[in-house]
Amino acid sequence: MSFFFAPDKIVCPTFTLRSYVVGDGALLKEAQNSSYEHLRTFMQWARPEIRTNEAESSTRKFRARYLLNEDFTIGIFSRDEKKLLGGTGFHHRNRPLTEGVAEIGMWIRADCAGQGLGTKVLIEMLKWGFSDWQWVRLFWRCSIKNIASAHVARKAGMIQEARLRNDYISHLDGSRNDTLYFSALKGEWQV
Repeated sequence: MSFFFAPDKIVCPTFTLRSYVVGDGALLKEAQNSSYEHLRTFMQWARPEIRTNEAESSTRKFRARYLLNEDFTIGIFSRDEKKLLGGTGFHHRNRPLTEGVAEIGMWIRADCAGQGLGTKVLIEMLKWGFSDWQWVRLFWRCSIKNIASAHVARKAGMIQEARLRNDYISHLDGSRNDTLYFSALKGEWQV
């Protein structure tokens, strides 16, 4: 798997997962700007106000990196693709694609949080990753303080492998925090 043609899209019962395309910037801007307070605690990249041209530039970079197999950033869209519900992706974090290992990351917009969407998306990402993609190991990490994120990983059937103590420094207050690591393996994972 030195190069592979990544699947672009999967339509699920209540949402669509797909690579960003040209023109998605306005949807990204609206989702992130309306969710800043919700995202800022655990998403270091969150900013209080992004402009449409910045968001469009980001979506185009996501698309380019997707096509080049550098990173696979995926939008979580409403089924009709008119609203961005959040973001996810398969991120191989500078490991060779041939290893078949990726991190699944995720954020959910504020008005969709706490309704089970994150768990549904993670389950679909695991199913998709172990079928149409060539992943053999998928992992998830989160702050020990992000109880909702850890809950999503557990509900999706991922196994907690580690707790790295004082692993990162909070971008908000400079405190040191622990990171939880979860994983799922192809052929072993089940919900």
